[in-house]
Amino acid sequence: MRRLLIALALLVSLPAWAQQAIPVTTEPARVGNMPVEVLANGLVVPESVVTIRTRVDGQITEVHVSEGQMVTRGQPLFTLDSRFYRAQLQQQEAQLAALRAQATRTQADAVRYQSLRGEGFAAQQRFEQAQAEAAAAAANARATEALMQQTRLNIEFAQIVAEADGKLGALPLRVGNFVRQAESTPLGTITQMDPILVQFAVPERWLPQIRAALAQPGGVPVQARPAAEGQEPSTGRLVFVDSAVDTQTGTIQLRARFDNADGALWPGQYVRISLTPTEDVGAVSVPSAAVQTGQQGRFVFVLTQEGIARRRPVELVRSQRDRAIVRGEIADGERVIVDGAQRVTDGARAQERNPQTPLQRVSQAG
Repeated sequence: MRRLLIALALLVSLPAWAQQAIPVTTEPARVGNMPVEVLANGLVVPESVVTIRTRVDGQITEVHVSEGQMVTRGQPLFTLDSRFYRAQLQQQEAQLAALRAQATRTQADAVRYQSLRGEGFAAQQRFEQAQAEAAAAAANARATEALMQQTRLNIEFAQIVAEADGKLGALPLRVGNFVRQAESTPLGTITQMDPILVQFAVPERWLPQIRAALAQPGGVPVQARPAAEGQEPSTGRLVFVDSAVDTQTGTIQLRARFDNADGALWPGQYVRISLTPTEDVGAVSVPSAAVQTGQQGRFVFVLTQEGIARRRPVELVRSQRDRAIVRGEIADGERVIVDGAQRVTDGARAQERNPQTPLQRVSQAG
């Protein structure tokens, strides 16, 4: 036992050049502008949902669309029986003709009594009565014209059209059903799919950076990644910041708008949000796996050109995906030990498992 301890002591006391090199894997440190990425969970919501309702009473005679169909504004959806309103319109047209004839006669009487009053053959009272009858007949004609306009609107409303572009939902009523304006039963819904919104919340500490970025011409880019594997993220822009911070959660509600012509985002879908309101200038980044924690704080091992591992203390600023943004004396391109760092000590010899050529190192660092 004593001999073993002596052998270990001699091994530790050997100079670095005499020690056996420990195999490690390294990656280069990077120094440059690093976008600040804020991650959140988001919910896809439509920009508008239009509920289809009838504005007149009638029986459904035709359904021009099917469930789940994409429709455009003005496209016919349902046709209601409008025969009652058309018959009513004919009755009002006949009534208007009679009222216009009566208005013409009463106006002529008023003109006649005006001339007779001037010659002394008619009393002032009879002239005023003739004027009142002419005015009443003209007003009755105008009232009937207004009723005719309302009936024409009812005939137009019997043709129910889409009021927005979007995707139809379920259609609970079919041909033969009688619908009433006073009832609350909808004929269906139209959900706008393009563009579409994603709402999410971020911690309030990001609010100053987000507000500053919104004032810039380019705005704040936002990426939404659905949970489905292999689906590419959609890129949009931040369009809404809530007027107050939620005091219970300490977060601020945001919304981003996305072009969704391909239907990649679906209402009610949960997505992973990434927005970049700003960037760190001259930030030092290393692989997250290279950062270790000791009694004196966090540190990394840097492999020198001579094959010696050197301990460098660092301060962890934040993590972004598989990179850690740190503060410390690390130069751009220095090889940071990632795999095997637990087996090395400061000043120990280490060797790259798969040495790279200078061209490969430059390519990886870029």
